[in-house]
Amino acid sequence: MRVLMIEDDPSVSAALFSVLTRAGHSCIRSTRGADLLPRHREADVVLLDLGLEDMDGLEALRQLREVSDMPLIVVTARGDERSTVRALRLGADDYLVKPVRLHELLARLESVTRRYGGRSAPEFFELGEVTVDTSAIRVLHGESEIGLTPTEFALLTALARHAGTAVSRQTLLDDVWPEGYPADSRAFDVHLGQLRQKLPMLTITTIRGYGFRLEPTA
Repeated sequence: MRVLMIEDDPSVSAALFSVLTRAGHSCIRSTRGADLLPRHREADVVLLDLGLEDMDGLEALRQLREVSDMPLIVVTARGDERSTVRALRLGADDYLVKPVRLHELLARLESVTRRYGGRSAPEFFELGEVTVDTSAIRVLHGESEIGLTPTEFALLTALARHAGTAVSRQTLLDDVWPEGYPADSRAFDVHLGQLRQKLPMLTITTIRGYGFRLEPTA
């Protein structure tokens, strides 16, 4: 796949470039957040640092999400909860803190691009006035389309498959994220919170100590 890497640390950029190309991916490199918008169409997925010299990576992410929902993973030295939550709410699909485990990065890349591309077997769910169409990667409430990130869409689809029944947190993690994703990851809770905010007409019940249930809608 084609990876656009926005990273201004030369040593990090070189290490990521090496592992990506060895894994068979092509890599476009830039040190400037301002290059994200004009160059994003050249790539299939973005790796974005937040601590850039020309602009804050969060602002670059916000600008990108105004025009594209392409897969994007934040790779940054900022490990604080506030930065993580802000990036995920702005539409980042995943968030990795440096130093990055390179095999994990490759797994996350495959995971987010797989979610973006959808599943080979189309699925269609009717949840009251909400419809989920995996072939078109579209969620409709009546005639209005609800804008979801690829990760939010994948999480909603996983819940819809089990609508009316309890599904464990780990089952959802295994369905949406790569193997070995930590069960206590903050990213899961942020994406779930975004789903609840964007789709208030659906009820996602938390089952303490187990998981969640997407309530059936008449």
